[in-house]
Amino acid sequence: MPLSSSLARNTLRCFVALAAALIPVAGFSQTAGMDPLTGVWGAEARLGVPAQGELFLDEDKGVWHASIAGYQVVAETKGNEIRFTLPDGSAEFRGVVDAAAKVVHGEWIQQGGVILDSQYASPVELRSAAPSVWRGTVVPLEQRVSVYVIFSSKDGKMTATISNPEGNFFRRRVYVVTQEGDRVFLELNGKKVEGRLDEKAGTLSLQLVNWLPPFQFTHRTAKDADGFYPRTPADKEEWRYRKPLPEGDGWTTASMQAEGLEAAPIGELIKQILTADPTSTALKIQSLLIARHGHLVLEEYFYGFSQERVHDMRSAGKTFAPALVGVAREHGATLTPQTPIYPLFAQYSSFANWDIRKQKMTLRDVMTMTAGNACDDNNDDSPGNEDRMQSDAQQRDWYKYSLDLPMLKNPGGEDAIYCSGDLNLVGGAVAAATHCWIPEFFEANLARPLQFGRYYLNLMPDGQAYMGGGAYLRPRDQLKLGQLYLDGGIWNGKRIVSKSWVTESTSVHSRFSPTYSLGQIHQYGYGWHIHDLKSGEKTYRVFAAEGNGGQFVIVVPELDMVVGITGGSYGEFDQWYRWELELVPEFILPAAGSRRNHPHKP
Repeated sequence: MPLSSSLARNTLRCFVALAAALIPVAGFSQTAGMDPLTGVWGAEARLGVPAQGELFLDEDKGVWHASIAGYQVVAETKGNEIRFTLPDGSAEFRGVVDAAAKVVHGEWIQQGGVILDSQYASPVELRSAAPSVWRGTVVPLEQRVSVYVIFSSKDGKMTATISNPEGNFFRRRVYVVTQEGDRVFLELNGKKVEGRLDEKAGTLSLQLVNWLPPFQFTHRTAKDADGFYPRTPADKEEWRYRKPLPEGDGWTTASMQAEGLEAAPIGELIKQILTADPTSTALKIQSLLIARHGHLVLEEYFYGFSQERVHDMRSAGKTFAPALVGVAREHGATLTPQTPIYPLFAQYSSFANWDIRKQKMTLRDVMTMTAGNACDDNNDDSPGNEDRMQSDAQQRDWYKYSLDLPMLKNPGGEDAIYCSGDLNLVGGAVAAATHCWIPEFFEANLARPLQFGRYYLNLMPDGQAYMGGGAYLRPRDQLKLGQLYLDGGIWNGKRIVSKSWVTESTSVHSRFSPTYSLGQIHQYGYGWHIHDLKSGEKTYRVFAAEGNGGQFVIVVPELDMVVGITGGSYGEFDQWYRWELELVPEFILPAAGSRRNHPHKP
C-alpha cells in the first residue's frame, strides 16, 4: 500500500493556493485570563461556485437547448446522444435520451479547481417535465476545506499545531511560537510563518505561505469547530447506540442485537474515537459502518462528516476496476484474466521501450500488480510512480504513459509491486471491450443497480475515468461493494457479477512485501487485499478495498459481515493501516465472534 494517495500529487501546492479564499467565521471565544492565543483557531471555506441546480433540456424543431444557473446553451445531438459545454468551459454534459422511458441519463463533468485538480463526472437523471422538456438536478462535488491552528503553552513556551481534516496537510507538524506585540511567528526547521493578532476583532491573520494573502482565523471552541473535534458540540455523555434508518437506497437496517453483535466492544472503539486527541492523526476515523447478515446495523460519523457527505475513497476505489471487468463479462464482453493487454489498446500505433515481454502481459497481470513494468508507487524515482505520471506535462495520456514504461521482468508470478497505473489499465481494458465511456458504463451497470446516491468519478486529462483510485462516494454506498462480493455478486436479488468472478477475484493471486504491511503477510486478489486477522484464539480471513488515509471496505465472510471505515490520516501509513490490522480484530470481530450464526440464516 503506497504512502501517497491517488490523485493527491502536489497536495500542498493545491492547498495553499486557496488561502485568499478562506473566509473567517464570525464569533470569538476566549477564556478570561488566558493568553489570547491559547486554544483552537479555525477557518472554513467552500471554494468556487460551480454551476448547479435545475438543469433543463428542451427540443424545438429539432434543435436542443440547455439551461442551468443562468447559462443558455445550444446542445449538439447525434442520434439519441446529447452534449453541451458551458460557455466558460467550467462544465459539460453528456447524455442519452430514452424517449420510451421519458428519461435522459447523463453525466455532468465539472472541471478541476484549487482543491479538486482533476475533472469529476457525476450522474444526472432528467425526467420529462412537459412535452419536449426534460428536467434534472445538478449537484457538483463541493470544494471545501477547513484549517485549524492549535496553540498551547507549557513551561513558558508556546507551540502550535496545524490540522486539516480533509487532506491532513501539515501532518501534525509542531511549530515554536513567538510574539512581538501583535505580530505572531510560527517557526519550524528555521522557517517562519508570520501572522498578526487582532484581539479587538477576534481574528488571527497567518501568512502560511509567503507568496499568498494571509489566512484569516477566528477563535473556536468545541461548539463551533466541527471538523476539528470528533463531535460538535463535544458529547460528554456515554455513546448511545442508534439503529441506522432506512433511506430508500437498498439497505435494510436492523439493530446490532438482532444480528448477533455485542454493543460493548464496538462501543469501546467509538469511545476511543470520541476521546482521541484532536491534534493527532492516530484515530482520525471519520465514519464507521457495519453490515451484518445483509443488514446495515451501525452507522456513525465524526469530524464533520455525515450520511450524505461523499468521501474520497483514494486507492480503495481501485477495487472497482476488476469489478467492472466482472460486470462487463455479465454483459457479454470476452475479457478473461488471460486476455493480452496491449492488443486492447489498438488506438496506439506504437509503444516506447518496446520489449517482447510486453506481448506476454495479460489482464490478470495488471489486476494483480504483477505486470513487470517499471512502476512502483512506493518509490519516488520509479518511472511509473503515480505522482510522476500525473504530473508529467508532456504525456497527458495516462494509458499511453503506462504502456510505454520499460519492462523490468517477465509479467506474472506472485510478487506484487504497488502500481496505480496498472489498475488504471484495467479500466482501459473494460472501455475497449465494451466500447463504452467508463462513467456511463459504471452508472448504468454498477451504480444504478447498486442504488448509489450521489457519487463522483475522477477523470483523466483526456476525459476518461481514472480507475487507479480517487472516486468520491457516500460511505453507505462504499459498503455496498463489500456486500455485493460477500453475497456472491448479488445485490437485493439482482445479479451484478457472477459468483465465479467473485470467487476468483477474492482468491490469492499475488503477494506484497510485509514491509508495506506493518510486517504482516499481505496477499492480493483482483483489486482486493487479503489478510488473516487474529482475534483472540480465532483467525479470520478477510478481503478488503484499501486506500490512503484510512479508507476501508472489509469483508469478513465467516462472520457474514462487512465493515466500512473512512478516515483523514492521509500520508500517515503506520497509523491508519493499524485500524484494519489491529483495531478491527480488537474491537469489531469480538463483537460477532461469540454469536456467528444468525438464527434465520444457515
